Amino acid sequence: MLPIHHMIDQAPQPVAPFSHAVEIDGWVFVTGQMPTLPDDPDAPLPEGIEAQTVRVMENLKLVLGGLGLGLENTTFIRVYLTEFKRDYQEMNDTYRSFFEPGKLPGRTCIGVSGLAVDALVEIDLIARRP
Repeated sequence: MLPIHHMIDQAPQPVAPFSHAVEIDGWVFVTGQMPTLPDDPDAPLPEGIEAQTVRVMENLKLVLGGLGLGLENTTFIRVYLTEFKRDYQEMNDTYRSFFEPGKLPGRTCIGVSGLAVDALVEIDLIARRP
């Protein structure tokens, strides 16, 4: 079985050469999303970690929604922060609001030296079809 490469019309334009998601055997690997606007990729990024985290999570929901899935199908998430010590707690508070209590996916959060488009946060995920 070969993987299926998905591009979602409603999702933001990729900032590099990649598919929005790649699927194989019911597993869906969603490429890291940036805090860019789906309909205006050149617009300034939202200011601050809370606003950027919200935009990234909404972009992930757009990709998943284009595949008939939602955040409830997520099994694992990776978060990348450029200002780890400063933004970790506020990102967590915002991130947590996107999930039902007690139903958080597995997760890794990593501090990095930089992200595309000078974003403060990028998030990718793995989901599984029911």
